[in-house]
Amino acid sequence: MQRTTSRFHAFWIGFVALVWIAPGACLAEPVVLRIGYFPNVTHAQGVIGAAGTREKAGWFEQRLGPEVTIQWFPFNAGPSAMESIFAGSIDATYVGPNPALNAYIKSKGEEIRILAGSARGGAALVVPSLSTLAKADDFRGKKVGTPQLGNTQDVSARAWFRSQGLKVTQTGGDVFIIPTPNPDQLGLFQAGHLDAVWTVEPWVSRLVLEGKGRVLIEERDAVTTILVSSVKLLKEHPALAEKLRGAHLELTAWINAHPDLAREKVRAGLSAETRHEISATLVAAAWSRLTFTDKVEPAVLEKFMADAQAAGLLKQSLPLDRFFSGKP
Repeated sequence: MQRTTSRFHAFWIGFVALVWIAPGACLAEPVVLRIGYFPNVTHAQGVIGAAGTREKAGWFEQRLGPEVTIQWFPFNAGPSAMESIFAGSIDATYVGPNPALNAYIKSKGEEIRILAGSARGGAALVVPSLSTLAKADDFRGKKVGTPQLGNTQDVSARAWFRSQGLKVTQTGGDVFIIPTPNPDQLGLFQAGHLDAVWTVEPWVSRLVLEGKGRVLIEERDAVTTILVSSVKLLKEHPALAEKLRGAHLELTAWINAHPDLAREKVRAGLSAETRHEISATLVAAAWSRLTFTDKVEPAVLEKFMADAQAAGLLKQSLPLDRFFSGKP
């Protein structure tokens, strides 16, 4: 009788434990988190994250938990990444500041929030090494390539030439700004079809190392990459969004503490992504122009917004308090 009573007692304790555990278990439902990035040195955190996911040893998986499945989506330009946010195809993305600002303003502040900074520097104006181009006035009638109309480097180029007294319009002016996809810039530069290129790493280093170019203007302090989230993610999974931000902050700190290892991880990740062996020399040259930081100040993005407006690429402005709020 005593043995039967003990068995019943153990059964009852187990049953009660299951009743109490079950509600908690329902909270850990599987979630798919979709993150965008560019296969660029300037998106080092995204490249490392995507490579880790492919290798089943993901930095972000280890910190977000086993109930979260992470999917990475490569993009060639910021505007397409922002359209994917609007369409609900991705939840967060590494992106340049100007496309993110465009999306924030276009949605009247309803769709996009910044989670953290990611990288500074890595952007430059490159001219042929034997060129006599030395000052803004030398560019009258010249053709300058930028990655895409309205992207961060495109806005920077237009703002700089305007600040130097040159007239710049979307179709012409004193200097012709010609949006040219990054992969096409090198060939056009070598063939003389572009007199200069204002672009970002690793394309800057490719123009210098392979295209025999030289850097005329370098933007070492310019914000190159930020991490943004959809408002939908913040509304539906606020804890997950905060974990994503935390994992990004940790990874940024790790990159700065282990630059050699981080650089090799990025090189290997880019090689796997592009299915082409990326030169260690190229990545090292690009790395030397970059600073990885999770900091980004509202004043810097307010200047971006003003420059884009002056270039005719933004029709209106919007206070950035909600953009930086981290809240839906």
